Amino acid sequence: MALEKPTNGNGTTLIGAGTTLKGDISSNSDLRIDGTVIGNIQSTAKVVIGANGVVEGDITGKKADIIGKVTGNIKAKDLLQLRGDSVVTGNLYAEKLQVEPSAKFNGQCHMGSAGIKMVESGKVDEEEAVLQ
Repeated sequence: MALEKPTNGNGTTLIGAGTTLKGDISSNSDLRIDGTVIGNIQSTAKVVIGANGVVEGDITGKKADIIGKVTGNIKAKDLLQLRGDSVVTGNLYAEKLQVEPSAKFNGQCHMGSAGIKMVESGKVDEEEAVLQ
């Protein structure tokens, strides 16, 4: 089984099913959430929210693959995927977006250079986002 090479890290960090973490997470390697995170997630690599994963907070990463439930904004510098029976309530910011027919999304979507500019600055002004 081939794994993606992590960025500046030692492998994928896993928050397993049945685990609840309250607080912010910051990582330089891939993250996979199969449990519950109440707080913000920031990674310089890929963030995966598994089918049983729940996040109540914002997610920022190079890539994001959402299969579970997210309540908060998602910012991906590259590809953002909403897969399977994912449910996202919040705004999306990404260079590229892929949404499967069974995924549910409620919020605004900002794509291309305007969305990436907001992700890279780390500061998203909702009024500015709407005007662009």
